[in-house]
Amino acid sequence: MSWKIANLCADRIFGSAARKQIIMFLADKASDDGSGIWCSKGTIQRHTELGESTVKRTITDFLREGILVETGRRPCKNGFTVIYRIVLDRVTALESSAEPDEGTGSTVDPVQRDPGRGSRVDGVRGPRWTPNHPETIHKPPTRKRAEAAAVEKVERIWAAYPKDRQRGKAASLSAIAEALTEGIDPDDLQRAVQAYATASAGFTRSKVCFSDNWFAGRRWQRFLEAMAEERRAQKTLAADHHARLAAWVRDRSPMCKHITAPQVTALVVAGLVTDVQLRAAGLAG
Repeated sequence: MSWKIANLCADRIFGSAARKQIIMFLADKASDDGSGIWCSKGTIQRHTELGESTVKRTITDFLREGILVETGRRPCKNGFTVIYRIVLDRVTALESSAEPDEGTGSTVDPVQRDPGRGSRVDGVRGPRWTPNHPETIHKPPTRKRAEAAAVEKVERIWAAYPKDRQRGKAASLSAIAEALTEGIDPDDLQRAVQAYATASAGFTRSKVCFSDNWFAGRRWQRFLEAMAEERRAQKTLAADHHARLAAWVRDRSPMCKHITAPQVTALVVAGLVTDVQLRAAGLAG
């Protein structure tokens, strides 16, 4: 899961409670760049407890609006599961749900900013700040808490390995921890484990690799390289697509009528077109 994507989506307005609930569920499955989301519409429906038609309609709307894009397919027992990516630029361009910082209250007889300090009858003042005062300074995570989080990540990666091939847990955990200290993203490493499990599903016992050898031999490396290559290809494909749309705008091509509002937003965010060019192409009011 990515707290970065979850926080970004939580701070944006998506238009309805159902849309917000679905995008938050998808964000919970995403990596920090928004990619790697594989979960069927049935899974989304079960976890969000929304209707089947609502889930299907919302996913279709997200794809049409450019909030989601399909990046591939992953085999499953029922055929395949679509892999999605949340488009960060599109989500960032949505209206924020944060309250505006506007001055309120009377200025002639200003409201006291400090909370009440309690009775003074016995000369004892109340606390200066309430426990949930907005200026409360939260302490940073302790070393113990950080270590516990690191252990949890290692255990999560170990748990993703096929159960019938788990062996030498101590050695496996040590190899996983070593990889993470080298800067390997724990979510990517877990996805590599899951990719290996999918690729080797149905193999006989003599054809599979046990966890201690798999992690010690860094056999996850090729899966990480494949994921990195896929991300580069997706980025290149998106850049080429945006460059073609930007050329239509600059040339005032009749094809501009096929450019959607989310695509216009993406072009502006990427700095590929200006407001003047959009107005000239009939894409801005």
